[in-house]
Amino acid sequence: MKRDINALDHLLEQKIKEHGYTGVAVCIRGPEGVLYERGFGLRSVEKQKPSDGNTVFGIASMSKSFTTLACCILHTEGKLDLEDPISKYFSNLHIPGIPDECITLKRIGMNRSGIPPMEPLEWSISTNSVERDTKLHREMVKSAPNKMETIEQIVDYLNLGKYGNLGAPGEYMSYLNEGFALLSYVVDQTAGMTLEEFLMERIFKPLGMTRSILDLDCSEARKLAGDDNITSLFEKDENGNLVWDDDWSVLPPFRGCACIKSTALDVTKYYQMLSNWGLYEGKQIVPAEAVELLIGREYPLKKKPFYCQALRKALVEGKMICDHGGALHGVSTQGGFVEGGYSVAILCNDSEVDMEDLQWICYNYILEQPLETDLHWAQPSGREFSAPEMLTGDYIIHEGIPGHCIVSVEDGKLVCVNNDEKLILKHCEKTVFAVYDAKVPDKRVNTYRFYIRDGKAWGLKCGSRIYQRIKDVV
Repeated sequence: MKRDINALDHLLEQKIKEHGYTGVAVCIRGPEGVLYERGFGLRSVEKQKPSDGNTVFGIASMSKSFTTLACCILHTEGKLDLEDPISKYFSNLHIPGIPDECITLKRIGMNRSGIPPMEPLEWSISTNSVERDTKLHREMVKSAPNKMETIEQIVDYLNLGKYGNLGAPGEYMSYLNEGFALLSYVVDQTAGMTLEEFLMERIFKPLGMTRSILDLDCSEARKLAGDDNITSLFEKDENGNLVWDDDWSVLPPFRGCACIKSTALDVTKYYQMLSNWGLYEGKQIVPAEAVELLIGREYPLKKKPFYCQALRKALVEGKMICDHGGALHGVSTQGGFVEGGYSVAILCNDSEVDMEDLQWICYNYILEQPLETDLHWAQPSGREFSAPEMLTGDYIIHEGIPGHCIVSVEDGKLVCVNNDEKLILKHCEKTVFAVYDAKVPDKRVNTYRFYIRDGKAWGLKCGSRIYQRIKDVV
């Protein structure tokens, strides 16, 4: 199938209108340059200003691979070793039940520290950002033990070991924002400059990412975007009305976790450089060895995605794809690359909405296959799971307001309620399930995996986070 730029443009426009997104910027690069770039909707509703490829957006958790790449570069220069224990850099960090030597920089970058998801990132946002009239903000301010404005406060909270451990370091992958906060300060200690300075000098400037910066409150990003081509932040209030502001999330110790601001055109330069093992437009921007440490042969390349150093790696239609997403107030993103020198960025100014379907349309365009091809790695088998009683229970996550996923059997089928949303579970393979919206049965919303021990599931991975089981459900 040949690439059809008009079909791509039409389908992206259709999907963005269907979802009702306020503003989106899309860019695709290939070996020959920019293949597609367009802004959809608005960066400012009040001033009716459009979005485009040069509009500055937040990229949220897409920031994480910049931080791990910095660690990989420093490894190649002998300034740190990815096998170093994190306790080498934080001598007062002692996770109950885990020897200090076992939580390494590499395992933190892979989200395999063994530490379960927890609250500090949401506490930091709520206590350091402009107050918002939302349930999450109110609950986080109420429950916060402090402002979580320093890395020492995060270390102190990690030392409590309040929710136990998921397993031994390296055993299970489960997302942990706090790990990337720690890595930010490891770069500070080893680079001879701050992480902010390192990224500017070693990645942003050499790549010509002239509208990209790591800053806390967007003040520096505003200076960089001197032409005012920077987005406002949008979300739906508790009554479903669209509201907006220019109050960016401020989360001081989570700098390298979520605080980069950039553009679709700039982000695709970064991912294209990674796809070429550090080369961009004939220049070696970062050592090939550093990219190898980030996403290389050490990490499996299979249909089922594997989380490397802050990038998800998978084999899709015979090609390696690496990507990541991000979400914050007024930020929803997806970005990545396809083997062969292709890169994609999808940046949106709505709060915490899913960009993956738009990303997949772009991947399908690059791969020269039907644009709506389903790229989910796990597909329903058409069979019922043999032991549903092993999976029933109430599973909890403590990231933000404690979230519950209650799994039960209804009319002989597995269902669950995840934070008041009813979902249908369709068996794929082993203990993996495709998850669908009960109100819209053909709308797939996630992929779940259960972990069983002694005849009962103890954990449930919802996407990239493991919930821990707390009780049975009859």
